[in-house]
Amino acid sequence: MAKEFLFSASSILLLITLFSAATTTTTSAQPLSLVQAPKQPPPAAVPAGAPGMNTVPLVPVSPSGAPTPTIPKTPTIDITQILNKAKRFSVLTRLLKTTQLINQLNSQLVTVGSGSGGLTLFAPEDSAFSKLKPGLLNSLSDREKVELLQFHTLSSFISISNFDTLTNPVQTQAGSDSKRLQLNVTTYGGGKVSMATGAVNATVTGTVYADNKLAVYQVDKVLVPLDMVLPKAKAPAPAKEVSPKSDRIRSKRQEKARVDMNCERK
Repeated sequence: MAKEFLFSASSILLLITLFSAATTTTTSAQPLSLVQAPKQPPPAAVPAGAPGMNTVPLVPVSPSGAPTPTIPKTPTIDITQILNKAKRFSVLTRLLKTTQLINQLNSQLVTVGSGSGGLTLFAPEDSAFSKLKPGLLNSLSDREKVELLQFHTLSSFISISNFDTLTNPVQTQAGSDSKRLQLNVTTYGGGKVSMATGAVNATVTGTVYADNKLAVYQVDKVLVPLDMVLPKAKAPAPAKEVSPKSDRIRSKRQEKARVDMNCERK
C-alpha cells in the first residue's frame, strides 16, 4: 500500500515537471510581439499665400535673382539758385521771377535730351543795369520785359569755345526779326566773346555756370534791342473836321480882308 502511494506521488511530480518544461519550451520558441506606435501621415504642404505665412521677400529681387538696384534721381537745375549763389545778379533774378519766365526756362532744362538742345543765358550783373538810361527799365511793359529777357537767351547749349560756330545775326528766344532783334557775336583768341545789338556793345566777362545742358555767361552790359532805345514814332493827330458854318465865317473874313486892302491902296 505504501509503495503504491509513493509511485503515485512520484508519477504526479514527474508529470508536473514535464508539463512545466513543455510550457517553457513553447513560450521561448515564440517571438515576442512588440507594440508599435501607429504611423503618422506626412505633414501636408502649406499652400503659397496661406494666412499667417509671409511670402514676400525682404529684399526685392530682379528676375535674374540679383537685388534690384536703386536708381538715384537726376537733380533738377534751377537757374535762380545758380544766380543767387553768384551773389551779383539780383536785378536779373527779380525780373525772371516777376515775369514768370524762370518757370519756362527751368521747364526747358527738364526736357533736355528729348529734342531740346539746352540753354545759353547771358546774365548782366547788377552794375550793368545801373548803366541803362534812367527810367528805361520801368518804362517797359510786361511784354517788353519778357522780350528783353528772351533776347539774352539762346535755345541751345553753347560752350565758350564754340561761339565761333554761330551765324550772325544770332537768333535768340525773342524772335527772328533781324531788324529790331539783331544780335551779332564776335570771337577773339583766348575765348574772348563780344556782342552788339545796334544799341549797345557788350562783352562776356566770365562763366557763371556750364554743363552739358546749361551755360550762364556774365556780361558787362544789358543787351538792349535797338527798337527799345529808339524814340517811338507818334501817330499823326486826326484831322479836325470843318463844319460848313466855320467855312462861311472864314470866307467872310477873307473877303473883308481883301476889301480893306483895296481901300488902303486907293
